[in-house]
Amino acid sequence: MTVMTKPADEIAQVPLDQIDVSEASIYEHDTWQPWFARLRAEDPVHLTEESPNGRFWSATTHETVMAVDTNHKDFSSAQGISIVDFDEEDMDERDRLENFIAMDEPDHGKQRKTVSPSVEPRNLMNLEPLIRERAADILDHLPVGETFNWVDKVSVELTARMLATLFDFPYEDRRKLIHWSDITTAVEETTGQEVDMDYRRNELMQCAAEFYQLWNERAAADPKFDLISMLAHGENTKNMNENPQLFIGNILLLIVGGNDTTRNSISGGVVGLNQYPEEYDKLRKDPSLIPNMVSEMIRFQTPVIHMRRTALKDVELGGKTIREGDKVVMWYLSGNRDESVFPDADRLIIDRPNARHHVAFGFGVHRCMGNRLAEMQLRVLWEEIMKRFRHVEVVGEVKRLPNNFIRGIADVPVQVHPL
Repeated sequence: MTVMTKPADEIAQVPLDQIDVSEASIYEHDTWQPWFARLRAEDPVHLTEESPNGRFWSATTHETVMAVDTNHKDFSSAQGISIVDFDEEDMDERDRLENFIAMDEPDHGKQRKTVSPSVEPRNLMNLEPLIRERAADILDHLPVGETFNWVDKVSVELTARMLATLFDFPYEDRRKLIHWSDITTAVEETTGQEVDMDYRRNELMQCAAEFYQLWNERAAADPKFDLISMLAHGENTKNMNENPQLFIGNILLLIVGGNDTTRNSISGGVVGLNQYPEEYDKLRKDPSLIPNMVSEMIRFQTPVIHMRRTALKDVELGGKTIREGDKVVMWYLSGNRDESVFPDADRLIIDRPNARHHVAFGFGVHRCMGNRLAEMQLRVLWEEIMKRFRHVEVVGEVKRLPNNFIRGIADVPVQVHPL
């Protein structure tokens, strides 16, 4: 029995220096809560000296996560945004991906600014009818009276349709985008499982090839409002295709960003409402709670478990001295369960007054660019669900993925009960 798989009643006896919350199995088995609760209470800025992911500090409270995330002058993203430290000497040149989320200012802001208009309020207003149409189509074709996987039929399908729209990617091939997103975030260091890196590399090269073709078509045409056209015509990104690592790195960033938050919050929201049926009753009685419920579902699920920074100088955090070059991991999942900010934090409470104070989208210059789009997709989907179904009932075991970076859900067996 490893330290991190001890029964709950033994967790309090584990020495602090043996706690390693980067172990992927605790997310697969959904047993992470007591470990983070202990760190928040006893050691909110926690040093793990040795782990498969090397030496790292953990920021686990809402306050310490915010302190790191809003201080981009002292904490850098340029050395990577996940806990993983890739061995540069052992890496294939094709694996050295670059993207704007793993850049510091001013380079980060220049590239982000190019694509951010795609998710500005005016464009979201134009997208909402399309999202509603596609959500309705998905829901109207669900197999009533049968058990099916909500993740595949709804969460993945809606996300794939939206990604295809944002990229103006061939609609019939939209599931490729989900596949590429999944293999991007599934490496041995995040999953704790062996990964066929040659297969992963070949699949991502196929992704790059298809997007290079789209890039060349869009660059030769008049500018449009899809993400590829924006990048191909943007002043700070129009030559991005000349750097293969930057090109595919940014494409994958946009795919993953558009996939994981929405998809896993759709799945986690259904799980939460079934886990706390009194909240589902609240929703049935008052559907006007949906916008606040969406924020609470995102807090409750926290699709991105962590983000990493690297200290640019010696910094004091929570009474500890972080040395220049140290790796600091912001555990968003733990910050969103901080009892001092969110009373009864492990419960889904759809009318929680401060649900929007969650840290799931990050803060500061790296705050998730598509947060409003994700919220809108979830809001529209639940508005359409409530028009059709009295209950989306979970009828079997929820299957989660082993991953310390993305809080993924693979299978939610459900049956839908019409009004």
